[in-house]
Amino acid sequence: MSASKPVVPFESAVSAWFTRELLPHEPALRAYLRSRFPSLSDQADIVQESYARLLRAHATQEIRCPRALLFTTARNLALDFLRHQQVLPMQPVTDSVGQSVVIEDAGAHDLIDRSREHEVLAEALHALPERCREVVLLRYRHGLSYKEIAVQLGISPETVKVHLAKGLRRCTDYFAERGLTGPAPS
Repeated sequence: MSASKPVVPFESAVSAWFTRELLPHEPALRAYLRSRFPSLSDQADIVQESYARLLRAHATQEIRCPRALLFTTARNLALDFLRHQQVLPMQPVTDSVGQSVVIEDAGAHDLIDRSREHEVLAEALHALPERCREVVLLRYRHGLSYKEIAVQLGISPETVKVHLAKGLRRCTDYFAERGLTGPAPS
């Protein structure tokens, strides 16, 4: 009889991954949401939905940078929530008497399209090589300059430019493959 690894139930493995990879970032995530989206009424909902989405993604694929994906997901959810508030303001039920039950509004379709585009963007970023993804996120999510990125990652500004160009090209190709843009320029 050969020695084998003990079988870890799926739920235990998921719980351990959650505890190890996501939960430690919750205070920083909440602080980020408070500072970036001060008008957001309930950050707890955004945090919980972000966790739920990452757990669903983790069930189907390996997540190489859980922290980056957690923050990106929370940011996209917060933006979607704020857009939804602008498009569909809260209205008391008594004010809706006499209005049509079905409202044709292109805004709802736009929100769904944007939500899908955000999901594809997260997938595209996840598909990038790790260093390339770091450079793209530091540039576009955190707004760092080439020089600041170079200092933070210990690489030259020219290498930053190469990684950024590579990341943008790969993301453009990823979008084109899914029909979200025209064909990528050659």
